[in-house]
Amino acid sequence: MGDTLEFNEIYHESKGSWNDGRLRFSKQNVVYKSSKTGKVDNIPAAELSVATWRRVCLGHGIKLATSNGHVYKYDGFRDTDYERISEFFKANYKVELTEKDMCVKGWNWGTAKFSGPLLSFDVNDSSVFEIPLASVSQCATGKNEVTLEFHQNDDAEVSLMEVRFYVPPGTADEGTDPVEAFAQNVRSKADVIQATGDAVCVFKELQCLTPRGRYDILIYPAFLHLHGKTFDYKIPYTTVLRLFLLPSKDQRQMFFVISLDPPIKQGQTRYHFLILHFSKEEELKLTLNMSEEEVEKRYEGKLSKNMSGSLYEMVSRVMKALVNRKITVPGNFQGNTPGAQCITCSYKAQSGLLYPLERGFIYVHKPPVHLRFEEISSVNFARGTTTTRSFDFEVETKQGNQFTFSSIEREEYGKLFDFVNAKKLHIKNRGFKEAKNNEYSDSDDDQHDAYLERMKAEGKIREEGDGSNDSDEETDESFNPGEESDVAEEYDSNASESDSGSGGDGSDDEGKKKKPAKKAKVVKEKKERKPRREKKQKDTNAPKRPMSSYMLWLNSSRERIKSENPGISITEISKKAGEMWKQIGKEDKEEWDGKAEEAKKNYEKAMKEYRESGGGSSTPAKKVPFLSIRESKKKAGGKKEDKKRKSGGGEKEKEQGGNDSFKSREFISSEESSSDGERKKAKKAKKAKGKPQSRGKESEEEEEEAMTTPPSSVEDSD
Repeated sequence: MGDTLEFNEIYHESKGSWNDGRLRFSKQNVVYKSSKTGKVDNIPAAELSVATWRRVCLGHGIKLATSNGHVYKYDGFRDTDYERISEFFKANYKVELTEKDMCVKGWNWGTAKFSGPLLSFDVNDSSVFEIPLASVSQCATGKNEVTLEFHQNDDAEVSLMEVRFYVPPGTADEGTDPVEAFAQNVRSKADVIQATGDAVCVFKELQCLTPRGRYDILIYPAFLHLHGKTFDYKIPYTTVLRLFLLPSKDQRQMFFVISLDPPIKQGQTRYHFLILHFSKEEELKLTLNMSEEEVEKRYEGKLSKNMSGSLYEMVSRVMKALVNRKITVPGNFQGNTPGAQCITCSYKAQSGLLYPLERGFIYVHKPPVHLRFEEISSVNFARGTTTTRSFDFEVETKQGNQFTFSSIEREEYGKLFDFVNAKKLHIKNRGFKEAKNNEYSDSDDDQHDAYLERMKAEGKIREEGDGSNDSDEETDESFNPGEESDVAEEYDSNASESDSGSGGDGSDDEGKKKKPAKKAKVVKEKKERKPRREKKQKDTNAPKRPMSSYMLWLNSSRERIKSENPGISITEISKKAGEMWKQIGKEDKEEWDGKAEEAKKNYEKAMKEYRESGGGSSTPAKKVPFLSIRESKKKAGGKKEDKKRKSGGGEKEKEQGGNDSFKSREFISSEESSSDGERKKAKKAKKAKGKPQSRGKESEEEEEEAMTTPPSSVEDSD
């Protein structure tokens, strides 16, 4: 047989609820650790006196009694575990594991026996049920009755609130009341807080964050009394799980956190943590309400009668001695802020501080959260929902609960990632730190960013739309002679037959009114872009432009900067030179400004000589064709503006194509809108057809209408 026996999923009853954990038997002690609270029961092997094996609701259970009166009960064993445990107890503890059956008759009368911290109700020397007196919160007496009220457990689905015992008269010794004797035995072991005697010490007006307010804290030997203006709380030291002393981020304040189980209650609110807020500058001289001999005997040198120091040190020192628990402080973690051992973040829309500890995380202050590493399943670094300058830290527990600490500064990522990695916690998105652009991924790796994909698709459509001018609306385009019109003419192969009119009657006007709707059906072909004009080649013989004062100084100082900073890159040279230029004195800058001014004068003189010698006159840019094109565009644009302004009554004209050789018989020239060349061409066309030359001045609207008339609508004058 080995030196130890270990059992998983062993249950321990706590105020009506079952908490699972791990139980280990060794030669030196018996250790039980709760998976929910992390509380450890350590029973030395030398103190074990009685061990009982019983059949209970969760299979089989073991009941251990110690020589100092404590009783421990653990359930969840199998029937086959009895032989192993019995042999181990005989070999290592010299204690026999005895089997004892429970009474299942269902009788409600019997004998009440007080055995240490337990009240056992027996029928024929067999136990029916046992009540842990530590769970009793109140004991009331009546004429022949004793009523026991119990602490309520929020984790239990069903809680036992009270039990009444009928005590018949004459069962106790003569001269004593049996009801009072029964109640006295209960109160001696029950968790009934009674402020008897004086407090060991008193702390006045301490600021408390949860529950919020200022309280006087009275320290008693067995409990802690918080006295406020509205509420009072009495906290037994047996309900204290852990103590934390945490420095604030500004290094000027301290948080003293007391973890409680069960929590203190105020109405429907439960406070699992008591958080006291201190300033480091507050000093206190404390005197205990005890003699020096009594202090030395009870606290074994941990406290002294007279003490002085910072207020937070006095409170933490007294609590550590009375509760007999270690104080947890932050470990080696250092945040991005110098000296800070915490991270600023938000939890449930409340801003607070997250402290990475050696064995877990704790968040203060609203609501306080404590997460032990052993109950953490995995962690995840997620991208912030509002901005890319922050990220979220998600913690998932083995019970399936998830805690998200958001709005953490991006600079804290490296420190937190290294801390989590060093503690060997499972990271869901491992490799995320080595990403190329250090971008934060979503908490769900399989889920793509729909918004980003939509933006990409819209951008792609917008780029494709920029190349073509497909639009249902008419736009004012400049008239370019010689270019083909985008609008299909009647004599084109893709023109509609219904577009042709009879010449001058009202049916032609009706056809024109319907043309815009038909234009929308015509698919415009994508135009080819014109080749860009080649840039003019620079003359290598032309004088170079003068440099500024800074560039003159940089050229003279570049070698010196390289020698003073060996291995410096080109970009770093520019940065270094910029810093040095800012530090140069005013007189030195004026000297370099003078050199730059002299270089400028020399450049102007050289440029003048260069031009006089005929430099730069070779193959000038083609200015004349460029100007003629601009003039033709300008005149055509003027025509379209007049047309648009005068045709506001409702008729839209068809745009003129590049066919200047044909003029209809209704063509009338205008001094305002037609050039001399166009009038000459019109006269030649009329002479060729044998028509008279006389014309009256017509409006520009009629002229444009005649120009747009297709050849198919012109009747032969002969």
